[in-house]
Amino acid sequence: MEKVPMTAEGYAALDQELKRLKTEERPAVIAAISEARSHGDLSENAEYHAAKERQSFIEGRVLELEDKIARAQVIDVSRLSGDQVKFGATVQLLDEDTNKKASYKLVGEDEADVSAGKISITSPLARALIGKEEGDVVEVAAPGGAKSYEILKIKWV
Repeated sequence: MEKVPMTAEGYAALDQELKRLKTEERPAVIAAISEARSHGDLSENAEYHAAKERQSFIEGRVLELEDKIARAQVIDVSRLSGDQVKFGATVQLLDEDTNKKASYKLVGEDEADVSAGKISITSPLARALIGKEEGDVVEVAAPGGAKSYEILKIKWV
């Protein structure tokens, strides 16, 4: 069973979503199915089919979340430090082509949100950064061609 690395915040978000699905969404969809059944002929009842489809989605997501939570390897980022980039590090980069600075935190797959400055540990950029130090230049194969980034700073927040 492969462990899934994530931060404490990522674990809490998955756990919160699981609780919401079980306590709010499940009962609501069960009530919707019951209501749709009371309308008669199920073969042509769009409300019933929509509710059953929603129920299927919810149950699938519950199973997926339970699996991820069971395999979670919660990493306490506040206890990490060092000179090399690894999971949980916030890395300030300089795009050598455009001279634009960007800052990214390396997080688990389910926590990734580029607009919030969080990239998945499995992304090409994160894989290129792992093990590197401040001042190093990394090459990343991007859809638009290779990109070069200089690591300006590594922070542990």
